Amino acid sequence: MNTRRSGSQSLVRLLGHWQEENARTPLWRQLAQALRLLILDGRLALDSRLPGERELASALNVSRTTLASALAQLRDEGYIASRHGSGSRVMLPAQNPRVPTRMSSVQALDLSTAALSAGPEIHQAYSHAIHLLPQHLGSSGYDQQGLPALREAIARRYTERGLPTRADEVMVVNGAVSGLALTLRMMTGPGDRVVVDNPTYPLALAAIQGASCRPIGVALPGQGWDVAGFSAAFAQTAPRLAYLMPDFHNPTGRCMDHTTRQQVADLAARTRTTLVVDETMVDLWYDAAPPPPLAAFNPDAPVITVGSTGKSFWGGLRLGWIRAASRTIASLIQTRDTLDLGSPLLEQLATCWLLENAQHLLPARRHMLAARRDMCSTLMAEYFPAWRYTQPEGGLSFWVELPGMLATLFAARAEGAGIHLGTGTRFGQDGAFDRWLRLPFTQQDNTLRDAFKTLQPIWDSLNGQQNNSRTRKII
Repeated sequence: MNTRRSGSQSLVRLLGHWQEENARTPLWRQLAQALRLLILDGRLALDSRLPGERELASALNVSRTTLASALAQLRDEGYIASRHGSGSRVMLPAQNPRVPTRMSSVQALDLSTAALSAGPEIHQAYSHAIHLLPQHLGSSGYDQQGLPALREAIARRYTERGLPTRADEVMVVNGAVSGLALTLRMMTGPGDRVVVDNPTYPLALAAIQGASCRPIGVALPGQGWDVAGFSAAFAQTAPRLAYLMPDFHNPTGRCMDHTTRQQVADLAARTRTTLVVDETMVDLWYDAAPPPPLAAFNPDAPVITVGSTGKSFWGGLRLGWIRAASRTIASLIQTRDTLDLGSPLLEQLATCWLLENAQHLLPARRHMLAARRDMCSTLMAEYFPAWRYTQPEGGLSFWVELPGMLATLFAARAEGAGIHLGTGTRFGQDGAFDRWLRLPFTQQDNTLRDAFKTLQPIWDSLNGQQNNSRTRKII
């Protein structure tokens, strides 16, 4: 079996600014921390092979002794396996992976995942689903389009939001990323280009690259979206698809306004470029509900919309949907034969109950998240006054700009303190956005305050060293 090999220059770009000047931490340990972070973030694929030591040491401009010491540390921790003559293979520790930490009595805190635990409504939904399950046991349980009652509920929600939809224009899938992967399988081939926002959702990037397609990034400006940039990218690269998150974009939290939606829809109609619109965060608005779905702005625009229960209700449901023209849905059903035979019945029944009761359940969730957002903002102002960010209009996280390219270093140091951070480099291509962090506000206030207390001296140390380095250069 052939194993994927990471290129040395690609690995250098992924590592970003890992080396800390004038630090007390040995260089080999800094390198081990940075490589571990890539593995934990999923940016180094499991079972892939690292470049040879001589090649990688040269690319990183470190001695082979430094590199060998870093790799030995990762081998001891279970993050790589090495065999003479075959190089080092990326893996995870055999047991539940624990981040090396000075807080030996507690497990690492994950501040990189923007998701919530289940509320009491999830138990209610499953109880209702189990009550309904017997009437479905006479069937085979295979249904590649999804339960009619659930598709009707999803279609009704789109209609209420301003996009008239029939049940035959809806397909139930196993999450929004599954819907994107299915669309990519149907519509693209190796080497095809897919236009994306830059930054964007990392699992969408992974799905695009996993389909052997090439993501083409269009940079997000300070506010809104760059429609002229999309127009240029469409004209210059002739993409098969464009993937967008207009409703509380991940990671920035911004929402596309009416005018921009109209311009993007008109552009798609004019160029016949299919838009895959991810509405995963659409229910998580705090100040004002988002505009109608992008597909409602031009009936001639080829738009495939994907949605999910993961953020609105609970990630453990693992259920999502695709909304598209009925002919497109029919083609997707045929393509699905190569992936799976449908979505779990019990989860569909539970989701149907949640959607039918969404108008009673979601306001409390939004209220709780808005309070956590405001508290997180207060805590950042208290502990990290140099950080800059825009208050997100919705979603689950802040997109934080640091005063220097310190995200990789900061995250690597935080791992040693038992806290896992989401660096901006996860959301861009080739190590971009090392000035940024995505910081979810999904944790409870006390947990977040304790985490910030732990992180503050680490940040102050890094930021102070950077400022000292700048002063020396000026002098």
